[in-house]
Amino acid sequence: MTVTHTLQQAVEQFLYRKAELCDAQSWDEYLDLFDEHSEFHVPQWDSEHVYTTDPKRGMSLIYYANRTGLEDRVFRLRTGKSAASTPLPRTLHQITNVRITERELGELEVKANWATFYARHGIGEHFFGHATYQLRPVGDTWKIARKHVLLLNDKINAVLDFYHL
Repeated sequence: MTVTHTLQQAVEQFLYRKAELCDAQSWDEYLDLFDEHSEFHVPQWDSEHVYTTDPKRGMSLIYYANRTGLEDRVFRLRTGKSAASTPLPRTLHQITNVRITERELGELEVKANWATFYARHGIGEHFFGHATYQLRPVGDTWKIARKHVLLLNDKINAVLDFYHL
């Protein structure tokens, strides 16, 4: 199927908005982009070129079976109950190479490359990788039904959290 220019632009704008909300720490609006049953998965690497594929059988860097996991993290950030995230870093997300595959019932599989630059306590670092989203249509926009993030960094020199990805 050929993806139209209009669809390409709309999906890119959706991903840019998600990044903007995360960078602005607009957590309510950010969470609203996720379906209540959405899965968020960041697998762990088993070897140089093999990563875990089943979060219920292998290790993951982050795994939330539904949006409740993200909601809990936001609660901890807001209430200061996440010592590793206090103070929160400043972040800048960049999204590139957005590729779309149309699925049944109007759902989309969207693949993108990303990089996040962050600064905390005067130290700047970055994370980068690939993300695959399953987007479910809702009105004239989408909800994220699944976010799978493949982190390509060899070393993680900071606490990794959802807002880094």
